[in-house]
Amino acid sequence: MKLKVCGMKYQENIEHVAALQPDYLGFIFHEKSIRHFGENHMPQIPHTIKKTGVFVDAELQDVIDKINFYHLHAAQLHGHESPEYCEKLKTYNIEIIKAFSMDANFNFDDLKPYETVCDYFLFDTKGKLPGGNGYTFDWTILNKYPSKKPFFLSGGIGLNEVENLLSFLEKPESKYCYAIDVNSKFEIEAGLKDIEKLKEFKHNVITRNPDSYRETK
Repeated sequence: MKLKVCGMKYQENIEHVAALQPDYLGFIFHEKSIRHFGENHMPQIPHTIKKTGVFVDAELQDVIDKINFYHLHAAQLHGHESPEYCEKLKTYNIEIIKAFSMDANFNFDDLKPYETVCDYFLFDTKGKLPGGNGYTFDWTILNKYPSKKPFFLSGGIGLNEVENLLSFLEKPESKYCYAIDVNSKFEIEAGLKDIEKLKEFKHNVITRNPDSYRETK
């Protein structure tokens, strides 16, 4: 099971989180977000960690510029980006993570056009914001998941969800769950992560539960 810590903002905090060796670090390039990375300096990050830019309906050239400037390894798309948009980004040799907002009425047919143009899906809670709404969705919805594409599980996951998460990872609907994406539940303030809480979460979910990871690619 992989771990992604999203919403990174402050240089020293980024270095401390990186020392925990998550698999992905997320940097939000959406100006309306309170975790907007902006033009902040990005410190040296171990090459084993994939730097992920998070975008919401950004101009394609803006995403390309950020990929080149920050040497991003992945682009996470949280808006209404088309399959054609995703396909163009794939030519830049980065992972494409296409996010979808989940509720009880989600139509899984919406995934089909993206099957061949992204590397992963990401399922987040449907709310007022494109992401970072701070609460979980009903994971049993995923028992209707029709694809074999690996996905990131996101949306309000914190220490209080550890037991539910471990239970989910033992169920059939988690078969293609590739990574857990955490953010706001591990913050001291917006963009500033609590290192001890992250350490505890990684130990309880990722380190303690190595057999939950299934090779899905």
